[in-house]
Amino acid sequence: MQDTKFMLREKDIPLAWYNVVADLPFPPAPPIHPGTKKPLNPKDLAAVFPMSLIKQEASVERWIEIPDEIRQIYRIWRPTPLRRAVRLEKALKTSCRIYLKDESVSPAGSHKPNTAVAQAYYNKKEGIKRLVTETGAGQWGSALSFACNVFGLECRVYMVKVSYHQKPFRKSLMHIWGAEVIPSPSTMTESGKMVLKQDPHCPGSLGIAISEAVEDAVKSKNSRYSLGSVLNHVLLHQTVVGLETKEQLKLAGEKPDFLIACVGGGSNCGGFTFPFVKDKLKNKKLRIIAVEPTACPSLTKGLYRYDFGDIASMTPLLKMFTLGYKFIPPGIHAGGLRYHGMAPLVSLLHAKKVIEAVAVNQLDIFKAACLFAKTEGTIPAPETAHALCAAMNVAKTNKNKCIVLNFSGHGLLDLSSYDKYLAGELKNYAYPKAEIKKAMANIPKVCIEP
Repeated sequence: MQDTKFMLREKDIPLAWYNVVADLPFPPAPPIHPGTKKPLNPKDLAAVFPMSLIKQEASVERWIEIPDEIRQIYRIWRPTPLRRAVRLEKALKTSCRIYLKDESVSPAGSHKPNTAVAQAYYNKKEGIKRLVTETGAGQWGSALSFACNVFGLECRVYMVKVSYHQKPFRKSLMHIWGAEVIPSPSTMTESGKMVLKQDPHCPGSLGIAISEAVEDAVKSKNSRYSLGSVLNHVLLHQTVVGLETKEQLKLAGEKPDFLIACVGGGSNCGGFTFPFVKDKLKNKKLRIIAVEPTACPSLTKGLYRYDFGDIASMTPLLKMFTLGYKFIPPGIHAGGLRYHGMAPLVSLLHAKKVIEAVAVNQLDIFKAACLFAKTEGTIPAPETAHALCAAMNVAKTNKNKCIVLNFSGHGLLDLSSYDKYLAGELKNYAYPKAEIKKAMANIPKVCIEP
């Protein structure tokens, strides 16, 4: 009988995170201070992050040891399975082999706890009492709530308002783990008030929620901000996903032809694919594909420029693919992919043609998700369904290829989205070029280049 699950043992959990910067033949662009417009130095971030994470953010070391305390928490759900989707292959009538790295088995149901646990640990170690963050669909907010509960920290989450109402059970999960959840934009911060003054019915965006969370965090001496995607140290922590996948593919006797992941801010895509980038640089036939929504197409329609990560211009300027920091996407049901920018490292690799990008429609991803649920049983998160949709398209147009995708989260708390899809209430969004051009006009001009 053919094996369909490839499992590692707890002793095989990676001992160190992999830093892709060490193996890149081209240097990343430095983050820029929003006030001075000069390259950032570690002290500039001290009010926002603990020093241990700031050092990881700027590190060029290839391997960064994972503390044993973090590995002990990882053992709750790691290593995660690598599964072969043989029933899906049969339904697609494809000769390709489709594998899924199943990150949905974590307590929060997604890949997000890989960095949440690490960030909570380092903040606790440096005496921080409270973490503040934002969340789109709620995956990150629930992951940080879980991690703060583990280490005895207080947690406040600014949740994008449209998702706050679309996904009530994500709030329930955060509340169970002791977090406070605020719909964003809110009246609790000056940046939230500014947005509501301009648009009282604003559905919110990750850029707005980031502004609120950062503003909240810097007001308190014992609080720090925690980010679930985009920054280097976040993607670093997520490389446990790709490192495990490499070992599991050896067990399966496979070498990947395609690596596919959904992409919003870049954390699951980077964590899954970065351990393979060195292989990609040697083997041009290996294809790495990042999949985004047509409603928020930063990689496929954005510009590669320095831009703010938030709407209030509080964050450092990062060189990334962006739609403009004032861009507010429509309320699609993949809330975790509704971000105007992209992780600088993912952006750099896309600019250098190491990572490809495609955009898919909302109705197509739900159609793919339902087929997957009917064949393989698990209901994917709408974000994850983007990767599935692209993987199915690849399987239909190729023969005898090994396709590996990151199954970044389950959709059991997104069932209202499926209800609306099945009732015919959803529609596709292709964000108008004129609106993107309008948002692009606000991108700051930065003369300093690496």
